Amino acid sequence: MHPDQRFPTTQWSVVVAAARDDSSAHDALAALCTRYWYPVFAFVRRQGHSTDDAQDLTQGFFTRLIEKGDVGDADRNRGRFRSFLLAACQHFLANERDRAAALKRGGDRVALDIDLAAAEARYQHALSDGETPERLYGRQWCLTLLAAVLDDLRDEYARTGHERVFDRLASFVTSNDDAGTHADAAKDLGMTPGAVKVAVHRLRRRYREALRKRVGDTVASPDEIDDEIRVLLGGL
Repeated sequence: MHPDQRFPTTQWSVVVAAARDDSSAHDALAALCTRYWYPVFAFVRRQGHSTDDAQDLTQGFFTRLIEKGDVGDADRNRGRFRSFLLAACQHFLANERDRAAALKRGGDRVALDIDLAAAEARYQHALSDGETPERLYGRQWCLTLLAAVLDDLRDEYARTGHERVFDRLASFVTSNDDAGTHADAAKDLGMTPGAVKVAVHRLRRRYREALRKRVGDTVASPDEIDDEIRVLLGGL
């Protein structure tokens, strides 16, 4: 199979292939947008739009991105996928200001799984006084990406029948105050404290690897991974 015909595997390859009107890439791009819609919604909402208008604008943005092939200017050599998506959304909003009312709920739009009530509650919880829309977007992008990393790892552990171990030990990786001690976890899992310590060390290593993989999919070069991680975590 020719390399250009392979199913795209990274955020940038999905975007670039979708710009060439690759049907499989459109499906992959829709799945990608389903993952990252919330940072865009939070950005739009922080611009001063109402909850309903922010939903309509978010849906309209992704409709153009996916269905209309409005990704022709995407070039993975020009920046990071996070930055591209934000710039594309800013451009879309600038064009929509004079006709924002044209997007009506229930009209032609991408079927993204947006729970409006949950999104608004999440937005209100995340909001910080004086925070710019751009900073809020960056912080929510990072949190969304970290959640995706945890989902990846849970799937990995579940494939070997160890999801219970993951669910108990994940809090040690995320620095959750509810993690307790290794002895507490050992009692819950029927393991020795020493075995738990080894398992936590292994999970932390896999977490770092999975994080680098996720971030690597969103940058133009592996050389940018460490810097992107610093930027993302610095915004939390």
